[in-house]
Amino acid sequence: MSHDKFQNKYRINSIRAMWHDYNGGAYFVTICTKKHKHFFGDIENDTMQLSEIGKLVTENLQNITNHYPYAEIPLFVVMPNHLHAIIIIDGRKTTYPRRNTEHQTIVETGRAPSLLRAAPFPQQTTPINKQMQEIDSFKGWLSVAVGGFKSATTKFAHAHNIDFAWQTRFHDAIIKNQTSMNEIAKYIENNVSMWNKDCFNKNNTH
Repeated sequence: MSHDKFQNKYRINSIRAMWHDYNGGAYFVTICTKKHKHFFGDIENDTMQLSEIGKLVTENLQNITNHYPYAEIPLFVVMPNHLHAIIIIDGRKTTYPRRNTEHQTIVETGRAPSLLRAAPFPQQTTPINKQMQEIDSFKGWLSVAVGGFKSATTKFAHAHNIDFAWQTRFHDAIIKNQTSMNEIAKYIENNVSMWNKDCFNKNNTH
């Protein structure tokens, strides 16, 4: 894939045009810290101020393809107690479909996790069709990449005596069309500025 980048990040217009430009599966992934503790830093004046562990998480997300060649993260945001990412699994770089039900999935249950129900993008509520089944078959590779990313972060924290822990599971949803990709991209890019209304913000009274 070839897309315009700015400061090593995909431009919003390029991420909005890439849903059809892959052979595998595209997923919207949310990973939270244990008890939603603010391990990754804090937001000041609509800017995310990353902690040491937050900087490591950002670096690991940017470099995930170096460790998992079949995985690409074109867009993500690290928040104080969670992160959102679009993760694409390239089926041409995996040896076989791999299934894994370790994580919590929105598509298979037809229900969004409670903390994500207010997210301004469509949730999958109808039976998955053949295309969705094919994309779903790559979720095992998604689990491997996310699991490795989480493990690497935890090992770094322990090695440097940093108090840190992940929530056990992560949440994912298949990005099923270009409209969903566009809305999720917009949601990620605006996430920091909308922190006062974020469902993960314990101080949010809205």
